Amino acid sequence: MERIKGILGFGGMRLPMKDGEVVIDEMNRMVDAFLEAGFNYFDTAHGYLQGQSELALRECLARRYPRDRFVLTDKLTDCFFKSQADIRPLFEAQLQACGVEYFDFYLMHAQGLTNYDHFKACRAYETAFALKAEGKIRHVGISFHDRAEVLEQILTDYPDIEVVQLQFNYLDYDDPAVQSRRCYEVCRRHNKPVLVMEPAKGGSLVNLPPDARAVLDGLHGGAPASYALRFVGSFPGIRVVLSGMGSVEQVRENTACMKDFRPLDETEMAAVRRVQEIFHSKNLIPCTACRYCTDGCPKHISIPDLFAIMNTKQIHHDWNAHLYYDEVHTAPGRRASDCIKCGKCEKACPQHLPIRQLLEQVSQEFDKAR
Repeated sequence: MERIKGILGFGGMRLPMKDGEVVIDEMNRMVDAFLEAGFNYFDTAHGYLQGQSELALRECLARRYPRDRFVLTDKLTDCFFKSQADIRPLFEAQLQACGVEYFDFYLMHAQGLTNYDHFKACRAYETAFALKAEGKIRHVGISFHDRAEVLEQILTDYPDIEVVQLQFNYLDYDDPAVQSRRCYEVCRRHNKPVLVMEPAKGGSLVNLPPDARAVLDGLHGGAPASYALRFVGSFPGIRVVLSGMGSVEQVRENTACMKDFRPLDETEMAAVRRVQEIFHSKNLIPCTACRYCTDGCPKHISIPDLFAIMNTKQIHHDWNAHLYYDEVHTAPGRRASDCIKCGKCEKACPQHLPIRQLLEQVSQEFDKAR
C-alpha cells in the first residue's frame, strides 16, 4: 500500500462515453492529468461499462505508462464464476484485458449476505490468497455493500483481508440502510484501511438542490464536489477516496482540492450537516446510478435515469422532466409502468432500494396522463 500516492483514486465506472463507447482521446487526457497531479491509484471491475472499463485502462494507462507508475485494482464479481475452477481463467482474462501481469489490489466484489456464501462455497478467498502467494496479486481485499454485522462476520472469517472498500459519504453516514458509519467503525476495530467508493453518491452531492448549494456557496470557497471528497478524507484510516470522473475538467477540479489535502474544519462540517438536513427533508430517491439494476432487467428499463428524473422533478419542479421521461429515457415497453416486478433489480441493488415500489411512484408521476 506504500506505493499509493495521495488520497484520491480514479474510479473506472463513469468514464467519458459517446455512442456506447469510451472516448479514448478524452480518457488519455484524464489519465495524464491525474498522474501529472501526483496521484496513481486506478480502480476497475470486469463488469464496469460492459467490460469496456478494463480495456480502456489498458489502452490509456497500461500501454502508455510503465507499470511502476500506477496502482491498479480489479475485482472478482459473483456473476462471472459458478465454481472455483472458473476463477483462475477469469482472473487471467482480467489481467489480459487490463494489459498487466499483476494487480496491486484484488477485491471480492460487492460482498454481502446474498453472495457471501457463493464466494465461500467456491473458495474464492482462498484462491485470491493463493494468487497473492504466486505474486499475481499484491493485496487481497473486499468491496462491501451490506450491514455492519455482515462485514464483522467476513472480517472475522477471513482475518487476512487487507483492505475494505466501502460506500462512504456524508449523506449515507448515518443512513440505516447503507450504514456507512457503522461499517467504517467495524473496519477500524479490525485495523483495516478503507478505500472509499461513492463519496459524492453518484453525483448527488455535486448537483445539489439550490438551497443546499447555497449553504456550501456561503463558505466562499470550493465546489460541492470538494466538500464531499474532503468529508470522507477527513476520517482516520481512509487510504483512498475514489472519484468516478468523466472529463479532464473533473479530474483537474478533484486533484486540485485533494493534492494538498486539508480536512474539513468545524465551520465546513457544520455546513455539511445542514446540507444533510436539507436532503433528508426532500425525501429523494437515494440512487447512486451504479446501474447494476439495469443489466438483468428483462424489460430494459433505464431505472437510474427514471429515478434521476423523479428527483429532478422533486427538487426543481421542472416541467422538462416530463420531456426527458417521454423522449430520452423511455421507449415503448420500457416505461416505469412496464415493470413486471420480477425483483431482479432489487437483488442487484447495493443500496437495497425497494425499486419495484419506487417505479410505481415514478409511473404515477409520469405515466398518469396516459
